[in-house]
Amino acid sequence: MRKAFTLLEMLVVIGIISILVAIATVSYSSAQKKARDAKRKGDLDAAQKMMEECYAANTTNPYKYPTITTLGTIQMSSIPTGCTNFSITDPVNSGLYVYSATSDTTNNTYSITAVLENGSVFVVNNQQ
Repeated sequence: MRKAFTLLEMLVVIGIISILVAIATVSYSSAQKKARDAKRKGDLDAAQKMMEECYAANTTNPYKYPTITTLGTIQMSSIPTGCTNFSITDPVNSGLYVYSATSDTTNNTYSITAVLENGSVFVVNNQQ
């Protein structure tokens, strides 16, 4: 008599392995989305810090924020003396999750928004 695995035993093992792979794939995908959302939030926080530093370094009266442009990326379009430029591009850059920036006509306020993969929206704006 030969000793070997039966077809039923092999199917059970393959089924268990398939379930484990499916669970791992979902967990990995979820972790990637959370990491990209964290990067988006970090990028917006860094942009906010740059805008506030530029506001503080601006020696004209009245103080103004620099203009922000959005063409696939977010960056300052007019950089006053004492300011550091920044540029932000979405980690996926597919057009689904986008950044947008708005400011009033006098550049006294600004708002930078990112659409996150979890469906929410993250917004930073002036602290003045």
